[in-house]
Amino acid sequence: MTDRAGVPGSGSHGPEELRRQIEETRGQLGDTVAELAGRIDVKGRAQARAADLRDKAGAMTVQLRSTAAQAGHKVHDTATKAGHRVHDRALQAGHTAQERAVRTGHTAQERALRAGHTAQERTAETGHALERKVERGVPWPARPVVTAAVRHPRPALAIGAALVFAAVVAWRYPRKR
Repeated sequence: MTDRAGVPGSGSHGPEELRRQIEETRGQLGDTVAELAGRIDVKGRAQARAADLRDKAGAMTVQLRSTAAQAGHKVHDTATKAGHRVHDRALQAGHTAQERAVRTGHTAQERALRAGHTAQERTAETGHALERKVERGVPWPARPVVTAAVRHPRPALAIGAALVFAAVVAWRYPRKR
């Protein structure tokens, strides 16, 4: 650079050197002015900062949407799996209840069959005992009728009811002569 007096010969090497130093100083001064202008240009800096923030916000929006979509998919998958587990457990409980009901039904049916067979055997034994009593205790002319009534009680009851009805009607409404 030149000295303070700017006198030739006091550190400079001629006019070419001075021109080079002037150009260098002008370049430095231009850079300094541009830097100062950039610092002074508040609107331009604010716009640049706003553009940077918009870019960051856009990037964050994309990232948040992606994260939200991933979370939504994860929740959906978890809920679907939970739904399938509940459905499977309900089906299993239904099958278990159905199997128990079938077993209980079969048990009740077997007990009813045994009770029916037991009642049938007792009825047959009672019928045979009645037949033996009829053979021993009822006189000959009535024995076949009583034996038939013991063997076939329904028709005998119907005939007996009809005879009782006829007797009641005859007694209640006697014939007038």
